Amino acid sequence: MVESDTGDSPLDTGLPDEHGHGGGHVHGSLMKLAVGAIGVVFGDIGTSPLYAMRDTFAGHHPLPLDQLHVYGIISLMFWSMMIIVTLKYVSVIMRADNKGEGGSLALLALINQSATGKRWGKGVILLGVFATALFYGDSMITPAVSVMGAIEGVAVYQPEMHSLIVPLVAVILIGLFMIQSRGTAKVATFFGPIMLVYFGTIAALGLVSIAAMPQVILALSPHYAMLMFAADPLHGFLAMGAAVLAVTGAEALYADMGHFGRPPIRLSWLIFVLPALVLNYLGQASLLLRDASALESPFYFLAPDWFQWPLLIIASLAAIIASQAVISGAFSVTQQAIQLGFVPRMTIKYTSLSAGQIYIPVVNWALMVAVILLVFVFQRSSNLTAAYGIAVTGAMMIDNFLLGVVLFKLWKWKPALAIPLLVLFFVIDLGYLSANMTKIPDGGWVPLTMGLIIFTLLTTWSRGRSLMKKNMAEGSIPLEVFTKSAHNSAARVPGTAIFMASSNSGVPSALLHNIKHNKVLHERVVILTVSINDVPYVYSKERAEVKDLGEGFYRVTLHYGFLEETDVPTALSQVDACGEPFDMMKTSFFLSRQTLLPSEKPGMAIWREKLFAWMLRNAASAMEFFRLPTNRVVELGSQLEI
Repeated sequence: MVESDTGDSPLDTGLPDEHGHGGGHVHGSLMKLAVGAIGVVFGDIGTSPLYAMRDTFAGHHPLPLDQLHVYGIISLMFWSMMIIVTLKYVSVIMRADNKGEGGSLALLALINQSATGKRWGKGVILLGVFATALFYGDSMITPAVSVMGAIEGVAVYQPEMHSLIVPLVAVILIGLFMIQSRGTAKVATFFGPIMLVYFGTIAALGLVSIAAMPQVILALSPHYAMLMFAADPLHGFLAMGAAVLAVTGAEALYADMGHFGRPPIRLSWLIFVLPALVLNYLGQASLLLRDASALESPFYFLAPDWFQWPLLIIASLAAIIASQAVISGAFSVTQQAIQLGFVPRMTIKYTSLSAGQIYIPVVNWALMVAVILLVFVFQRSSNLTAAYGIAVTGAMMIDNFLLGVVLFKLWKWKPALAIPLLVLFFVIDLGYLSANMTKIPDGGWVPLTMGLIIFTLLTTWSRGRSLMKKNMAEGSIPLEVFTKSAHNSAARVPGTAIFMASSNSGVPSALLHNIKHNKVLHERVVILTVSINDVPYVYSKERAEVKDLGEGFYRVTLHYGFLEETDVPTALSQVDACGEPFDMMKTSFFLSRQTLLPSEKPGMAIWREKLFAWMLRNAASAMEFFRLPTNRVVELGSQLEI
């Protein structure tokens, strides 16, 4: 890990401050950032009122619509938001930032700094990777369920238009994915104000409904949830599978922390989002107790006749914004996974100068296909919500294990304080996860299947890279020995040759092949390794590490954080310890391209070796990934068994 302790100013492109917290892209007034957070962070959890209450009482395991169960569910939802979102994520987990960044992979990188070589380290890493795999499953379902849940309001107000819902949802989602390549920087400025209007609207509608039955506020007491479980334990347990929809998106508070910082997210949640959600759920409860026929859509029936279509438009915009946030999150998580070595190199396009504004074509189109398939297969949001909870509760359960490592290994909390807190989180999340397991036949198999497939891909790539590096290192020659012999046996030609190497030891195969076939060496030979550290950003003064090997040979290591763009030419332009500045017009880059041959060697099963070989063939070229000038690159191939 590279970490500055001098307090030097970081680069202007999103680096942490001198304390290592809060990336440079977190700026502006607290209130401005809080509004921005409302537009990006809370879209998922904010659109839950569209379907959470409805599916609890009319879903796959419907509850009786009486005061006992309505009050019990409201109590359960409220205290779930208080314990899971407010206590667990906002108050505790958000403190576990990696130089200001959050999310499962950022947390995993933070833990990895102390887990290397430990017996429990590998298990923790696998848990973090599986949480990432579940996130992808969640990111497929969220756009489908959010947009469909909003557009279904058309059929609530005009039943004869029911047949148009699925095509309309598909058109909206396809359009959303089509515009990703253009970036969202311009429209993102409207996300916050639109979501402010949305939360203000659902709070006002909730208040009006509460006024018709003020005693519904009593449902916030925790004893109503206990009464429901005591009187009807089976229905209460099954209802948890739907009630968890009220806290979907809780992990987004942590994952998006790097964009806004901890204080703005806490402020917007406690002061605005949480009260709005609670008021709306209470309003829906009041409506259902007064008019059971409103169960078709208690969210939309809160609106008076004159406000029905405006509410439909506002809710639809909120659902689109929630979907956009998830899609952008998938891009960011993929970028982190690439840098940390869990995903093959992919083409990453930067759509603006703002940190996090990236576009990954492969991820975008794969998500679009998956989301549209879900829409056409499941047809209704109530069917999709059955698939929704497992990915969310699974990820939240894994976060408990990661949090346990943080509390005991990193923060050194006393067991008397840490254990009761962890027990509380585990008991609640285990209850929700168990209840959602009952929905596996109804659609819960979708995120589990996708999660297992993606987990297999992530671990296969990570393991394959490790084996490939190990096998390449076994036959490598020490660079110091090579420089002396090569200097005397090969002709030197003008210019600079940079040989990209995955390891900072030994001689890269491209250099060996160049000597073997061309029998020449450039006047300056640089062995270049790009190292991704377990931190989001690296200070400019610590970017390059240079070692002069003599005879015109240099070993250079460029250090990057897992959220940074690996622009090698730009980094080299700031290196002045290699004899003279780098001139790209006089520099040639030599890359090694390995063709893998599956073998019976111990390490991975044959099918995984073939899968890894396929992933390697389809990975983006190093030339594009490292931003190398296309007319200055030479690729030399070799075969390798793993």
